[in-house]
Amino acid sequence: MSIKSYFAGNYDVVVIGAGHAGIEAALAAARLGTKTILFTISLDWVGNMPCNPSIGGTAKGHLVRELDALGGEMGKAADKTTLQSRMLNRGKGPAVHSLRAQIDRRAYSGYMKHAVELEENLEVRQAEIVDLTKEDDGWHCVTKLGAEYVSKAVIICTGTFLGGRIFVGEVNYESGPDGNFAATELALSLKKLGLPLRRFKTGTPARVLKSSIDFSKLELQEGDEKTEPFSYSTKTAPKNTAVCHIGYTNDETKAVILENLHRSPLYAGVIEGVGPRYCPSIEDKVVRFADKKRHQMFVEPCGEDTEEMYLQGMSSSLPEEVQLKFYRTMKGLENVKIMRTAYAIEYDCIDPLALNATLELKEHSGLYGAGQFNGSSGYEEAAAQGLVAGINAALKIQGKEPLILTRASSYIGTLIDDLVTKGCSDPYRMMTSRSEYRLLLRQDNADERMMPIGHKLGLLSDEIYNKFLERKAQKEAEIERVNHTFLAPSKELNELLSSVDTAPLSTGVRLSDLIKRPQLSYEMLAPFDKDRPNLSDMVKEKVEIEIKYEGYLTRQQAQIDEMLRLERKVIPSDINYDDVYGLRLEAREKLKKVSPANIGQASRISGVSPADVSVLMIYLSRD
Repeated sequence: MSIKSYFAGNYDVVVIGAGHAGIEAALAAARLGTKTILFTISLDWVGNMPCNPSIGGTAKGHLVRELDALGGEMGKAADKTTLQSRMLNRGKGPAVHSLRAQIDRRAYSGYMKHAVELEENLEVRQAEIVDLTKEDDGWHCVTKLGAEYVSKAVIICTGTFLGGRIFVGEVNYESGPDGNFAATELALSLKKLGLPLRRFKTGTPARVLKSSIDFSKLELQEGDEKTEPFSYSTKTAPKNTAVCHIGYTNDETKAVILENLHRSPLYAGVIEGVGPRYCPSIEDKVVRFADKKRHQMFVEPCGEDTEEMYLQGMSSSLPEEVQLKFYRTMKGLENVKIMRTAYAIEYDCIDPLALNATLELKEHSGLYGAGQFNGSSGYEEAAAQGLVAGINAALKIQGKEPLILTRASSYIGTLIDDLVTKGCSDPYRMMTSRSEYRLLLRQDNADERMMPIGHKLGLLSDEIYNKFLERKAQKEAEIERVNHTFLAPSKELNELLSSVDTAPLSTGVRLSDLIKRPQLSYEMLAPFDKDRPNLSDMVKEKVEIEIKYEGYLTRQQAQIDEMLRLERKVIPSDINYDDVYGLRLEAREKLKKVSPANIGQASRISGVSPADVSVLMIYLSRD
């Protein structure tokens, strides 16, 4: 360091970065009783949403519900700042129902800033960490102004700030998102530590002036008439106060983009980072899906007290004048005015194969990573990892057993297992298809899967937990009652059955058997069920799903039981894979790199075949 540093204090946990990962990490560590300090380059951007001003979405809504059930903050903040709420995929099965809310961007940031400021055991500091080293007395973090903080654990939650570089056409420069400083010196320090860093890229669309849009030419997209909150502690469901709109690109849009493709830094070879596969820029869409006539665009509000509108689906790194030109080819945007230019941002992140399932680095005790630093994308993925990293840092300091969530328990467990076992070649995004157990890992039962864990840890209050136990008891009692309730044939009931094209009754039938019929539902049969108790909508939903999909749920539970059997077969940490006769060379190399904790994890490593797993199991059973 060129600047002379001075000792600034001892802490249990240092969290670097106050984005979605850093907030949850710092709150969790502090709430578990460890003395924690949270660093951010700017206090004005705590919990910032540099990309889409929304929380949730397909699979991401599951993460938020699980996070809330464990004692996290994201769901509460989203409920308090919702502009529009929609449940996605209602026309499909319950496994893929996902809550998504359009959020007031600045209100959300303000909520989170206040939350970390109020938290006991948590100190919040505006300072840039420029150097990180491990000494005999712990981790030493030095700020740009020379303050040196010593801690037992450090959690890196740098988002896209680490070595950040903005790209707009031929222009590129060092920067974090939204014009903030890039964390350049910290990136150099982490490289000195020997961390396996690589470059990823992401992008964001332009923000445009509301009054310059002709909404009459766009499709209206309203929120749900009846909304649901993310958080189990939210007493009143959020109200819809805003609408969104849908527009489309056309042949002229495509022509403008293709004419200027050589000016895109992505196609000019200027950007070296790998971009997100499932959230491509508009120029990437035009090239990759050349046969597609048009691409969808969502016009979404950024907040209640701002005229900025977000053009979801239209991220770009083309030159500013080209952006304006292709936006104005679209219906409704003919006279659009750009307020913030779209850009791509390249940043440093770690190869997640260097992490344990606790999110601690294998080669650096006490150093943890979360969020985009771990190779993921998305606010929800970041927050989930932040919570787990914060919990595990605190548990390690207190000498307690770590929290390791399995694929069978949660989407959070699936997310982390995918990262640390399979790695990622591009920014990782959670999707329902990533879980082989998604019928059991539904949004509606996140409380049953996660709340016992959150309460045991001490992150969930007795009040919230007791309400959960009451819901669970009501659900179980109602399923028991429905399974033992019989309905006799009647004219009215058979008229209902005929109206939905299902066979009428000639004899009495169990109520649960009727609910299992695809065309019928628990609510439709309410008029014929005289003893039905008064239950909340949440409990009713649970009852119907568990009755209707009983057979599928039983089969999936059997798959989980088999997976858990493999998870119990522990692989010794000192195993020498070169001694395992019969393993293929590729399998040996992958097993050495990942160092799986058990046979189940080993079986999920890319490049390790079922035959390799069999060889490994035989080797481990020799004694």
